Amino acid sequence: MDYYNIIETARKTGKIDKGTNEVTKAVELGIAKLVVVAKDVEPKEIVSHLQVLCKEKNIPCVEVDSKQKLGLAAGIKVNASSVAVINPGEAEDDIVQLKKQLAK
Repeated sequence: MDYYNIIETARKTGKIDKGTNEVTKAVELGIAKLVVVAKDVEPKEIVSHLQVLCKEKNIPCVEVDSKQKLGLAAGIKVNASSVAVINPGEAEDDIVQLKKQLAK
């Protein structure tokens, strides 16, 4: 599954939050539908709390290989360490399918 496409589709047809602080708030409020974290973030501690928090809130959290590609998918010209999908828009079906995969 292409997480970058899900982020891009949600950005164009729904709503996303970018950056670790905004993503953390969205998870704590329970409004995030999906959290995507970049593997190449240094130091790892910047985003390490997100997986634990997502697990507590039962929000799917996945990793992608590049913060640069994540930033591009989020529509910003800088790297993005993490992105939360708030309103999936046309990516709704992909997120439902992802939740089913992760539940297995």
